[in-house]
Amino acid sequence: MLAVLRNTVYAKLFGAQVIALLGTGLLTIALGLLAFDIAGGDAGLVMGMAMTIKMVAYVAVAPVISALLSHVPRKPLLITSDIVRATVALCLPFVTEAWQIYVLIFLLQAASATFTPAFQALIPSVLPDERQYTRALSLSRLAYDLESLLSPMLAAALLTVISYHNLFAGTVVGFIGSAVLVSLTRFPVIEPPNTSGFFDRLTRGARAFWALPELRGLLALNLVVATTTAMVIVNTVVLVKADLARSQADVAILLAANGAGSMIVALSMPKLLDRLPDRRVMLWGAAALPMALLAAAVVLKWGTGPAQWYGLIGIWLVIGMATSTILTPSSRLLQRNSDDQSRPAIFAAQFSLSHACFLVTYPLAGTLGALIGLPATALVLVVIGILGMALAFATWRTRTSQPTPPVEATSTASPRKQ
Repeated sequence: MLAVLRNTVYAKLFGAQVIALLGTGLLTIALGLLAFDIAGGDAGLVMGMAMTIKMVAYVAVAPVISALLSHVPRKPLLITSDIVRATVALCLPFVTEAWQIYVLIFLLQAASATFTPAFQALIPSVLPDERQYTRALSLSRLAYDLESLLSPMLAAALLTVISYHNLFAGTVVGFIGSAVLVSLTRFPVIEPPNTSGFFDRLTRGARAFWALPELRGLLALNLVVATTTAMVIVNTVVLVKADLARSQADVAILLAANGAGSMIVALSMPKLLDRLPDRRVMLWGAAALPMALLAAAVVLKWGTGPAQWYGLIGIWLVIGMATSTILTPSSRLLQRNSDDQSRPAIFAAQFSLSHACFLVTYPLAGTLGALIGLPATALVLVVIGILGMALAFATWRTRTSQPTPPVEATSTASPRKQ
């Protein structure tokens, strides 16, 4: 899998991704501490609002920015996004009111909603060979999972010698480092898309998801992933601390099990996809996620003692594995159903539509968890997950995963560099 890093263009872009991810991880931890300083016992409300603003920015901004800036070259777009993110992170230590956090978080996440889809849409042009691209996807998935494990450890180590305000400096360094690496990279020459009206550009990605069966199925799988991810992200702390009365270390253990499952699959995915169609692999994951969540409801309701705890660790591991079987190959579908000109709009649509699913399931998981308890909440999410799985199976009723012509495809990009 590491052989893909022999491509120097991709190696620099991957380095930019890793550095920015570490900066983002430090930002998340520092932001929570800042919220506690400002709001005290209401810090949870501040963070909840900040995360909601993040999702709203992801859903609303990505397709709009993609449409507005469709003719802007990728390199200056990515560099500017990183500079905006670094500037916002530089301002956060001076915040004194909750509303200031909300404004800055919106600006930061709007810049991320600009950077991430454009970055993801660029990689297929850098690695046109599908085998290499698959290995790059696995490496990217691994980077996300490692960041979720390493950032808290790095932050904990840094907080023993510095104030949490200085963690924002690490975030700034991460985004500036990403911008520098992007600036040093020779991008493929990609012809700008054909001139069209703003509304046409705004809706191009969403129309592709509606028109192309592979992408309709992927949209349904986004909903399946959102159900279990919401249970893990929103309710793991409540489950461990309140329902099981265990320690903070056990919260980390349960989340680490989820991340470990994802990493196991990410490492094995290239060889698996060399032998099996990606849609079949993704549907396996779609079937496994509601079953795992149903098992969690059973263990939470009737499990006791060590068997309950170890059962949950195993279930969180399986959820991580099944989630990765969907997320890791998903960009292959986007790549296959697009060309260099339509790809930014399609990747932006995936970014927006997938986060729209989270915008539904995150508050649902939190609200229902408080009102009806975690076992019943898991069952509600199971029903939603089964609905998404059924839609994906119905959409992908053919046995093979054949490429579908991209919507409004245009000429292939020249291999020349700039």
